[in-house]
Amino acid sequence: MKWVLLLAALGVLLLMVVPPAQGHQRSGAKRERQRRGKKRRGGGGGRGPDRTKSPQMTLGPADAQVLEYLQNLDFPAIHPTAALHPPAALYPPSFKLSPVLSDPIDLVTPLTQEQIRLLLWHEEEQHRREEERLRRKDEERKRRRKQRKEQAERQRNFVAERRREEEEALKQQIAREEEEWRQKEKMRQEEAEREARERQMEEERRREEEAEREARERQMEEERRRQEEAEREAMERKMGEERKRQDELLREALEALEEENEEDEWLRGDVFQSLPNQLKERDLLPPPQPIPPTLLSQELEWEHEKVGEGEKEIKVSPRNALPPGCSISDVTMTCENIKLDYFPPLTIPYLKSLSLEGNLIRNIPAEAFNGIPNLEWINLGKNLITSDGIAAAAFRGLQFLTRLYLDGNLLERVPSNLPSTLQELKINENKLSTIKEKSLRGLSSLIILELEDNLLSENNVDPSAFSPLTQLFYLRLGRNHFRTVPQGLPPTLLELYLENNMIEEISEVVFNNTTSLTLVSLRHNRLDETRMAPLAWINHRSLESIDLSHNDLYLVPSYLPRSLIHLVLVGNHIERIPSYVFAHMDPGLEYLYLSYNKLDGHGIEPESFFGAYHSMVELCMDHNQLASVPAGISLMKALHFLRLNNNNIRSIPEDSLCEPGMEADPTLVAVRLENNRIDPDSISSSSFSCVRATSSVVFKPQRKD
Repeated sequence: MKWVLLLAALGVLLLMVVPPAQGHQRSGAKRERQRRGKKRRGGGGGRGPDRTKSPQMTLGPADAQVLEYLQNLDFPAIHPTAALHPPAALYPPSFKLSPVLSDPIDLVTPLTQEQIRLLLWHEEEQHRREEERLRRKDEERKRRRKQRKEQAERQRNFVAERRREEEEALKQQIAREEEEWRQKEKMRQEEAEREARERQMEEERRREEEAEREARERQMEEERRRQEEAEREAMERKMGEERKRQDELLREALEALEEENEEDEWLRGDVFQSLPNQLKERDLLPPPQPIPPTLLSQELEWEHEKVGEGEKEIKVSPRNALPPGCSISDVTMTCENIKLDYFPPLTIPYLKSLSLEGNLIRNIPAEAFNGIPNLEWINLGKNLITSDGIAAAAFRGLQFLTRLYLDGNLLERVPSNLPSTLQELKINENKLSTIKEKSLRGLSSLIILELEDNLLSENNVDPSAFSPLTQLFYLRLGRNHFRTVPQGLPPTLLELYLENNMIEEISEVVFNNTTSLTLVSLRHNRLDETRMAPLAWINHRSLESIDLSHNDLYLVPSYLPRSLIHLVLVGNHIERIPSYVFAHMDPGLEYLYLSYNKLDGHGIEPESFFGAYHSMVELCMDHNQLASVPAGISLMKALHFLRLNNNNIRSIPEDSLCEPGMEADPTLVAVRLENNRIDPDSISSSSFSCVRATSSVVFKPQRKD
């Protein structure tokens, strides 16, 4: 820019200098002759005639102003006369310039019109070249922009084609799943109908048995009544005969007394005082009456209470009476938190549910359930029951038991001889220290097994212990001492909970047999991404939910299951989301929770969320160290909920959340951005064009620097 100004000033100076130079050509010639005469007089003998100095150029007032202006342009080392002769680089190669005068008193030969025109032509040519260069640069920029647009269009077409293929595959998958679901539903209906028919047949059989039993009981009662009637009649006949015999003896005695009185004149007194020795008073009393059978059927309990030094016999209630604090409703009996220290003897055949939770029971005798054989649910949680306190045959007679709760006791092993009908078994918060090969034998109907908060580890759990559980769907082993995932898990398992252990690795073969798994919870363990085998679960087609929160992960693990939909990574040390880590998932990740980690934006690349653009529904990255909205969020077409609160975000560019020019309906339902460093007044309204309602964007409060 300085050289351009210099050239402009030079042109003005030349226009001002040329006319005076033409008007004074004669005086210039005269001054030249005078100068040469002075040379001769001056005795310049050492110089030849060809070594003369260049003539000095005369400057007028206007020229002095131009020179002063040029000197003020801050050019380095500008000679007062050099401003009239710009550097040779500004001229075309064919143009010959006069040499720069080194002596300030030498005069400069004025430029001719041709030189001025050449100088101006050179300036115009340079300007034209500059314009040509700028035009070519603009065309190149337009060409590159066009190429970028074409490349973006090709990429969008590729993504759209890929999305259509994925949607088509998803539709086919959904159709297959619907067909499978219909078949399964049909099978379930058939199974339900079969079970209903079996229940109906069982109910009919039970009713028939009940009717037969009632008929037998009525028949036995009738026979007993007839026997009792016959016995009573026989006894009455016997008593009548005995009474007749006694009356006959008494009559004979009286007749004998009368004869003696007649002979000896006995004084009258009590006649019985003079009876013969063989007729005692007890022989004259009627025999004891038999106790009715109804009284014999009442079983009463008696206990002795010490009173001082003696004992007092106390009569208590019948055996089927409820202990104080218990309640019964329909077929359910509850005796909770009443400080009961024994198993109450009950005779209630129709009872189906019994809860004795929160008492002081220590033992379960063998005959505990003899009077309640139809129980289906038993809750013995929060007592003081030990393994030695349970009789070996205590639960054997319960043929209808499906649920048994033994949480919060002192058991050291799984009770033996549990009924095969059991479907749910809970032994949480005990002291289980071993599960042997036969500990769960016979429990082929078990669906839910909970063994949390015990002393179990991979060293005291036999790998074949779970093999009898051919229908187990739900297994909880949390709050134990496992360092690895236990071996021998049932192939039917759907949900596995191993939280709050000390698991440090996931081997390559641990999930090989559990191909039906849909959920795995490994929260609060010691896992890091280097100890997770690449082929541990990547090929699982049913595993949809994994919880790896509160472990030692420093980046999002690779080789996650292809079918994964729900991933929880809260409370780790994650600093990076690798590129294409979700690209292999089909149909795609929908829920990703990365709260309370160490993400700062540098570890998130534009391809980090590739593969989840069309599936992500909920994304939580709150309580991290993000300085800006992560790249790739604007490409998530199905995103509904976004949490970026409690970070260090300072601005929301227009294309960070919403894709520019998007014409589809807004998808975002809620966005949380509070506790960042954002100035709400500096945010454009178009930044939230993809949010359904601006009221669902939470901004306040914000932190100040």
